[in-house]
Amino acid sequence: MADALRVIGPSNSELAHRGVDAQRLVDAFLGSKSPNTLAAYRADLRAFQAFVGASDLDEAAGFLLGQGPGEANAVALEYRTHLVEVGLAASTVNRRLASLRSLVKLANTLGLLPWELQVKNLRAESYRDTRGPGSEGFARLLVVLADRRSGPKAVRDRAIVRLLYDLALRRAEVVGLDVEHVDLGGGTVEVQGKGRTARLKLTLPEPTRAALAAWLAVRGREPGPLFTNFDRARKGQRLTGRSVHRMVSRLGREAGITARPHGLRHASITAGLDLTNGDVRAVQRFSRHRNLNTVMVYDDARADLGGQVARLVAKKAAEETPERRAG
Repeated sequence: MADALRVIGPSNSELAHRGVDAQRLVDAFLGSKSPNTLAAYRADLRAFQAFVGASDLDEAAGFLLGQGPGEANAVALEYRTHLVEVGLAASTVNRRLASLRSLVKLANTLGLLPWELQVKNLRAESYRDTRGPGSEGFARLLVVLADRRSGPKAVRDRAIVRLLYDLALRRAEVVGLDVEHVDLGGGTVEVQGKGRTARLKLTLPEPTRAALAAWLAVRGREPGPLFTNFDRARKGQRLTGRSVHRMVSRLGREAGITARPHGLRHASITAGLDLTNGDVRAVQRFSRHRNLNTVMVYDDARADLGGQVARLVAKKAAEETPERRAG
C-alpha cells in the first residue's frame, strides 16, 4: 500500500513549485509544541512516514500536502484503516490522525493550502478506568518504599510517587520539573501542564513538601533536572517518563497491586471527589482538566451514578408491574 501511495503523490520539487516548503513547515509545526508533547507528535509523524514509505518527515509531509483536498483525505482514510487493521487502540488512532490534521491546518493558516483534512476520529470510550489503585493502593506503595527499599533511589521514588498522587500530576509533568521549579520555603511547585506553555504554581501539601525536601537533601540544589537517573549508563541525566512507568509498575508488583503513574492520578482525582462530597468544580481545579465533563466521568465511575439510577428505575418498574410467579 505504501508504494502505491507514493506513486500517486507529487515529488517534493513539484511541491516546492507550488510554494510549499515542507521542511520549514514541519520545523514550524514541531517547534510550536511544548516539550511534553513534542516527542508524541514526532512519533506520530514518523508512523505516517513509515506508512507512505517516505525517507524522512519532510518527504512524508510533502507527499500529503502536495495532494489535492480529495486525494489527501483519501490518503488519510487509508491511513486510518491501516491503523485500525494493525490493532491500535482508538485513542492512538485518533491522536495520529490529529497530528496530520494539525500539520495541514498550520499550512492552511499560513496560506499555503486552501483546504484542511476532514477525516474524522474513531469513536473512543475514554476514561473507562478512572479509579486507579485507590488510596489504599497508594498507601501500600509507600509501605514498600519504607520497608523494602533504602538509599537515595528510594528517597527519589517516594518524592515521585507523592507528586503523582498528592497533586495528581502526570508523569510528563513530574519528569519535566527542574530544581528551580520547587520552592520549599514557599511550599509550591511550578508545573507545565499538558498542552500549556506557561507553568502553573501549585501548593505543596506538607507530606509532599517533606518528601521533596528529603530528595533535594540527597540530590543537592545545583541547577538541572529535579529527578535524575541512577542507572550507570545514564547516571545524572533527566529521568524519563518510561523510567517512571517502570518504577511505579515494579512497586505495584511488590505491593501486590497493579499500579501505573496515570493510575495514581486517577486514584487521586477519585479520592478528591470522595473527600469533597462530589464537588466537581473544586476537583477540576485540582486535576487541571480543561473540560468539566471529564471530571463528571470520574464522578460517575466513583459513585456509579448510572447504576444507582438503573436500580431505581428497575425497582419502580417491578413495583408497578409485579412479575408473575412461575407455576
